[in-house]
Amino acid sequence: MDIPLSMTSGPVDTRRPDYQALKTRTHEELLGVLDLTRLRHVRREDAEPEIRTVLGGLLTRDSQGMPLSLYDRESLIGDILNELFGLGPLEVLLRDPEVSDILVNRFDQVYVERHGRLEPTSVTFNDDAHLLQIIERIVSHVGRRIDESSPMVDARLPDGSRVNAIIPPLAVDGPALSIRRFPADRLDSHDLLARQTLTQPMLDFLQATIACRLNVIVSGGTGAGKTTLLNVLSSFINETERIITIEDAAELVMHQRHVVRLETRPPNVEGRGAIRQRQLVINALRMRPDRIILGEVRGEETLDMLQAMNTGHDGSLTTIHANTPRDALYRLDAMVAMANLNIPERAVRQQIASAINLVIQVSRLSDGTRKVTQISEITGMEGDVISMQDIFVFERDGIGVGGRVVGRFRATGVRPRCSERLAAAGTMLSPSLFEHLELVA
Repeated sequence: MDIPLSMTSGPVDTRRPDYQALKTRTHEELLGVLDLTRLRHVRREDAEPEIRTVLGGLLTRDSQGMPLSLYDRESLIGDILNELFGLGPLEVLLRDPEVSDILVNRFDQVYVERHGRLEPTSVTFNDDAHLLQIIERIVSHVGRRIDESSPMVDARLPDGSRVNAIIPPLAVDGPALSIRRFPADRLDSHDLLARQTLTQPMLDFLQATIACRLNVIVSGGTGAGKTTLLNVLSSFINETERIITIEDAAELVMHQRHVVRLETRPPNVEGRGAIRQRQLVINALRMRPDRIILGEVRGEETLDMLQAMNTGHDGSLTTIHANTPRDALYRLDAMVAMANLNIPERAVRQQIASAINLVIQVSRLSDGTRKVTQISEITGMEGDVISMQDIFVFERDGIGVGGRVVGRFRATGVRPRCSERLAAAGTMLSPSLFEHLELVA
C-alpha cells in the first residue's frame, strides 16, 4: 500500500506506539538486507543515499495503513539513520546548538535545558532496552562498560560533552542518562559582558588579578557557569607561561600554545588502574608549571593544591561547588580532612588564608541567567576564622516582566588589599573602579 504524501496533515507524534512500531519494524527489515560488516567501515554521508532508497521501498511496502506526510516520512527515515550511525533519538537534540543539557529520566521522558531553563521534549525511546542500547553505544566508544556489576558510568562524547549514565538496580524506573554539552564556540569576555554576567569594572579587576598571578577559586552550584568563567579567566594568562590543566573530564579550552592537559582515569573492568586528581596534581608539580589549573577540587587533592599555591605556583585557578564564598572556604576545610593527615584545623585554615586570594561566586538565577554575584577577597585570619571582604556584589531587587530577575551590580567601596600587589606588578587600577555603580536592566 502506498503511503499518502499529503503535506496538509500535521506531523505524526513520534511518541505514538504505532509510529514506534513502524520504526522498529522498518529498522529490523533494513538490518536484514544490509551488509552490516561493510557498514562498520563506511561513513554515514557515503552510505546514506543508498540506505534512503532502500528505506523508501520498505516504507512504501510496509506502511500498515498508517498515513505519513512527506515531512513525517523524512522524519522516520532520519530516525532510522540515527539508529544506524548515531545515538538514535538523541541525535536531533545533539544537533541543536541551543540545548545545553539532555536529561533522560526514563525511556519515555526526556528533558532539555535551553537558555538556563528546563523543558520537556517529544523525544522518546522504544523501551528500556532501546535506551540501554544507546547508553552501551556511548560508553563502549571510550572503552568503558555498564552492566549490573558496574551500573554507573561517566564518559565523554567525541565533541567533549560529558555523559553520566545509571541503570537498574540503582535506577528504580529504568536506565537514566544525563548529557552535559559544551558549545563549539566557547563564550569569551565580550559574551559575558553582553549577557550581563558581570560589568566592565569587574572584568578589568579580574583581568588584572589573573595577569598579576593571584590564586583564584570560582565557586558556584551545578550549571552556574563555573567552567565557562574559568575558561575566560584562563584566557588572560600570558602566552609565555607554561600551563598544566587537570580535570576529571577535559572541558577547558586553552588558547595558549604552551599547555599540557591531564585527565583522570577511571578503573578498568577489573576495578584497577584508576588515576585520581591528587596523583595528577603531585605529578604536575614535577612538570615545571607556571600555572596549575584544576578543573574542580572535590577531594583530598585540595591539600596538594593549597601546598602548591603556597610554594611558588602563584596564579593557580580552580572551581568548587558551593553556594557562597564562605561556604567555599568551609568546603575546602572539609576536603583537606579527606587526606587523613590529622592536620590541626587552625593550620589548615592558615594554609587556605595564605594560598587563596579571591573567591568568585557565580549563580544561576531563577530566570536562567548567570551572574557573578560576589567577588570576595581573603584578607587573612582573625583568631581561628578566615576573614574576607566583598569587593563587588550583585544585589537582587525583585522579579520583572516575564519573570526576569531585576538587580544591580555594585562595588562595595572597599579597596582590595591586593591593590598594592597589583601596583607592584605594574598594574595601576583607578580608585574609581571600586566606587562604580551600574544598573542592570
